[in-house]
Amino acid sequence: MNKEEKAKYETRVKVLKALAHPARLKLIDVLAEHDEVCVCDLTEAIGTDMSTVSRHLTQLKNAGIVESEKHGQMVFYRLRVKCLTGLFGCIESVVQGHLKSQLKVLS
Repeated sequence: MNKEEKAKYETRVKVLKALAHPARLKLIDVLAEHDEVCVCDLTEAIGTDMSTVSRHLTQLKNAGIVESEKHGQMVFYRLRVKCLTGLFGCIESVVQGHLKSQLKVLS
């Protein structure tokens, strides 16, 4: 693997690691349904305190998945790209295919 390839794969890993938490996946689902969402609403959707949600959002922001904008005292977040829902659909297809193959083994 050359230097450029390694950098490409390391960048992918950074994004995948940022996605690798149930609360962050939920945040992405909520953001995918809306243009912008206030941190207070995201806190409610996740069911945890604002500092925890903010830490998750920071990880997503550092990976380039979300972006934020401040309106007065409130911070609103949005997805930078909407294609993640396609990725999630692909992941669910993998899980379903794996379950089907496991069920065949048990039959």
